[in-house]
Parts: sequence; structure tokens; C-alpha cells
Amino acid sequence: MSDDPRPWVLHVDLDQFIAAVEVLRHPELAGKPVIVGGRGDPTERAVVSTASYEARAFGVGSGMPLRIAARKIPDATILPVDHAAYGAASDEVMATLRAQPGAVVQVLGWDEAFVGITTGDPEAYAAGIRSAVLERTRLHCSVGIGDTLVRAKIATGFGKPQGVYRLTADNWTEVMGERPTIDLWGVGTKVSRRLDSLGVRTVSELAAADERALVAEFGPKMGLWYRELGRGEGSAIVDDTPWVARGHSRETTYQQNLDTRAEVDTAVAALLDAVLADVVAEGRPVIGLTLKVRYAPFQTKVFTRRLAATSERAVIAAKLSELVARMEPDRAVRLLGVRAEMTMPDDARDGHTPTRGGW
Repeated sequence: MSDDPRPWVLHVDLDQFIAAVEVLRHPELAGKPVIVGGRGDPTERAVVSTASYEARAFGVGSGMPLRIAARKIPDATILPVDHAAYGAASDEVMATLRAQPGAVVQVLGWDEAFVGITTGDPEAYAAGIRSAVLERTRLHCSVGIGDTLVRAKIATGFGKPQGVYRLTADNWTEVMGERPTIDLWGVGTKVSRRLDSLGVRTVSELAAADERALVAEFGPKMGLWYRELGRGEGSAIVDDTPWVARGHSRETTYQQNLDTRAEVDTAVAALLDAVLADVVAEGRPVIGLTLKVRYAPFQTKVFTRRLAATSERAVIAAKLSELVARMEPDRAVRLLGVRAEMTMPDDARDGHTPTRGGW
């Protein structure tokens, strides 16, 4: 029996989205291992963008070098990335979500969104979403139900694939308490290691962690936020304000290593030109730069620099050159990436909820 209507947060996540779009275009691939990455050529330097569930069963995952993925599954179908196709499919999904009664939709990416609704039966509403998306797009999705954004987002993982799961204050500790902190949304490998150094290994330990220790390690803002995250707390408001990019980036994996600083300088300049073309279209000044470097054979370093807000290419290029100067001079480079962070329309907004970022 349904409860009285109340606000809920739903997190809708498309199952194996990119692979699923490709299977719709190539029905003969249904049930077979499918890998999408680069130009679809495992002899080139590229990484896996996504893999079907059948491919994941062999240990293939996003970010893996395409040649290694091909070695793990010699008979897999490897397809090139088709951004236009995935964008079009995503638009159809988001339009379907916005058409649901009373829905407020906050898009997080191609394949996921928060949906704010008021209902007495969130499971029935979630089932309706899954049916509507499948009917319109032929794509399957999973839905997490929560009383906060964090809980809804994490709940989806328990519902995958093609399911629904509810995670609230009532069952948070039972479900999440003994799990490692890296299972939390917004906690990656580096943060979990830093928490481990404080003796904080599980979600329950994070929820009960000493605020002073967290603040000392992560600062007053993030330290308190991580403790809040350990409790699954935080905002329950789904914001349908159109998403605004915080930055723009470009990266290239080179088929032949860059062996000289002159080659690196030329490549960085080309990446910067592409990034600044996007920045100019936004009309907002740059306040931060990131240089991503992957040395051969496969070691990645990231260098960052803040700068006073500027739209002057010469100033930005000079600051980027300072990051290039921090690279190891005698190491071959297989990948370079440049990211420019811009001022936001409202930089005073609460920054506690994890958002899409750069690398």
C-alpha cells in the first residue's frame, strides 16, 4: 500500500549505455562481447570507452588500453566511438524523463540524471520511468530511489542492471556501513587512501570520524563534507537549471611518441587552440589550467595552475608553458591533454554535490 505523497530523489542510469546504443544499431551483436573505443582499431593507441556486460565478464573495462582488451577477448567486436549517435540517444532519454508527470530533471551526463518527484509510491514511479524509456528508446535503465541525491545515486548501483533499489536514512547503515569508503560517490582512490591514513576505512567509520582530523586533512569545506557523505546526507533538491560547463578540455593519444620538447610544444599549442575556441564561445574568462601527460609506456601525471581571470591567449599560453616546464624532459610522451577552467555564472553556489569535471 502506498504511503502519503512526499518528495523523493530518483537517479536514472542507462545500463551499458554506449554499448547498448551500438547493439541497437547492430542487432546481430546482442549477447556478444562488444567493446567501444577510439577508432575501433586495437592496433592504434586508444582506450576502451565502454564495454558490454558480456565483455566486462572477461575483465574489460573503461580506460583499459584497447590492445589489451582485444587480447583478453580475441573474438570481441570492437567499434569506433560515435559521439553524435550517443548524444542523439541521450536527448531522447532526457526528453522521456522530462515528460513524466511532475518530474524535475537534472541531467548529469549522456547516460544519467536525477529526477525529483513527489509520490507515495516511488517504486511504482521508477517502474513507470523504466517502461517509458524502454518504449521510446529501446534502452534499459536502472533507478535508484533516495531521500538525498547521494543516497539515490549510490542506490542505482544496487539496482543494476534493469532494476530499482531504495536507499534512505532507514537502511543506510545496514547497507553501506561496512563497505569501504571508495564505494561512496565522490570518493576516489586517492581520497580513500588519505582516509585510510586517518584510520577511516569503512563508511560507518567515516560517518563517525573526528571532524577535526578530517578538517586538518582535507580543509574546512571538504573535511566536513566527507563526514556528511559518510552518513549519506546532503542536498535533496533536484535542480533543473541547465548545466553550465566549468571548463573545456582536449586530449590526444599520439600514435607515435613525442620524443622532443619541440614536438611537445607544438602539440600543446594545438590543444590549447582547440580548448580556447570552446572557451571563447562561452564568453567566460579562464581561471585555471590543467596539463595532463601520459609518459610511455603508461604513467600519467597531471599538473595544475590557478591564474587571475583572463581571456588573453598570450597570458594563458604563458601559464601553460610553465606547466610544460614541469614535465620530465627526457621521457617520451604518448598522450597530452589541456583543460581550461572558467569562472561560473554563480561561483557562490554550494559546491558540496559532486559534479562533472575534467580528468
